Amino acid sequence: MFLMDLDHDACYRAICHRDARFDGRFFTGVKTTRVYCRPICPARTPFSENVTFYPTAPAAQEAGFHPCLRCRPETAPNLGAWRRTSNTVSRALALIELGALDEDDVDGLADRLGLGGRQLRRLFRQHLGASPVAVAQTRRVLLAKQLIHETRLPMAEIAFAAGFGSIRRFNETFLALFARPPSDLRAASNQDVSAGPHGEISLLLRYVPPYDWPAMLAFLRRRAIPGIEVVTANQYCRTVRLDGAQGTIAVEPGGENALRATVRFPKLSALPVIIARLRRVFDLAADPVAIAAHLASDPALAPLVEARPGLRVPGAWEGFELAVRAVLGQQITVVAAVRLAGRLVAAHGERLAESVGGLTHAFPLPEALATTDLASLGMPRSRAAALSAVACAAIADDHLFDATLGLDDAVLRLRSIRGVGEWTAQYIALRQLREPDAFPAADIGLMRAMASPVVIRHPNFLSEPRRGARGAPMRRNICGHGPDRHRPTWLASALMSPIRFGGTMSSVRLGGIALVLAGIVARKLAPR
Repeated sequence: MFLMDLDHDACYRAICHRDARFDGRFFTGVKTTRVYCRPICPARTPFSENVTFYPTAPAAQEAGFHPCLRCRPETAPNLGAWRRTSNTVSRALALIELGALDEDDVDGLADRLGLGGRQLRRLFRQHLGASPVAVAQTRRVLLAKQLIHETRLPMAEIAFAAGFGSIRRFNETFLALFARPPSDLRAASNQDVSAGPHGEISLLLRYVPPYDWPAMLAFLRRRAIPGIEVVTANQYCRTVRLDGAQGTIAVEPGGENALRATVRFPKLSALPVIIARLRRVFDLAADPVAIAAHLASDPALAPLVEARPGLRVPGAWEGFELAVRAVLGQQITVVAAVRLAGRLVAAHGERLAESVGGLTHAFPLPEALATTDLASLGMPRSRAAALSAVACAAIADDHLFDATLGLDDAVLRLRSIRGVGEWTAQYIALRQLREPDAFPAADIGLMRAMASPVVIRHPNFLSEPRRGARGAPMRRNICGHGPDRHRPTWLASALMSPIRFGGTMSSVRLGGIALVLAGIVARKLAPR
């Protein structure tokens, strides 16, 4: 029996009222029909004695239930990667999203995390109610079901795009779950439309509202590298390279509580990894409602939380790229760092076979920078040497930027690279590894925020190791915007803080609320 206890009566009240606040927090297994549903399912509510509640879709599916065709569990906000799980399980889930079990078995995944396969299985049972294999299988099924409903791709292309190794396995899985072939789940009103040679697919990436899209876009716009990224008034575009293939992605608002991602990539099998990276970049797994409810209990934070709801913590597209950005940004402004990155890409990036709307290059590979004299691009020789050292380290260790270690060990490993100091290591841990307590304390923007009137009025705000009745470590949850609130120079941590829900120790990500504080600080510092 796993420890994520769900109060039956409370969950049943939620499904009776179809309470959207609980969407993604649990799933309902209906014993009479053997389907599992979201709390907002429009179907008639079953009797209380005929339902069982599960914390995750994989737990329900492994218990023998299949996804509901009406409420479509694949469209629920995906909160399971960080909610109420141990750090080890959270890291394992992130790796599974990135395809770890497509390339290796559970023992191999466990070895990357530094524990045994048996222990990893036990942790998954304890925290998620399902095995790692069941989590990976459910991920494939739900993505395939989403593609069936939201695209006109032929079934064979959907099978490979969702991560199935063969069409036969794809068909067998759907027959076992739904007692019908996958093609029967789609209305037959239109003909199939292939993704074509460029592999174009458009689908929705859902989140829990609110979501401050303008703030996210402003952060990405200021750091957009010429040739790699283009940010327009309402859209983010960038180049993609995976397994030797090139492509592009574009992300924009997609309607109610979703972003629409348009992926153009010739290898359909790369779609799950691309989706996982997009979810990381745009911080789609955060639960701003739970975060706000927690931090609003602190009198110093309550007005800040109310002032800027929906702020997220931007993640990184790829670890090596972020490390290069971080090294380039050492001791210089964001604008200067972007200018240097543009020169680096133009000189050593891989040109796209077909340029699209200002997207001309893929980011340089480590091999292109390891033995090159980069000082000629207009940077100090020490920084050029640091970039080469990062490239050599990435070549030597394919998993250097994978989230497999705790914060202290990860920072220690990164700091062993020449030219990577505490600030750079913490920044990489913050945005790429998504470590809960990563905190680049020496950042100039953060220090400006610490000197602001908001913090001065609360002198212990940053120094207290625990703050508030629920004990959130606020010192590590502060981030800074630059003095111009319209051009944020954000630095923040992808924060998880141990707090208590009904007596059960849980992890709730606080990064979005850290950004709330920074937004208010920015207003205080903005020129009048």
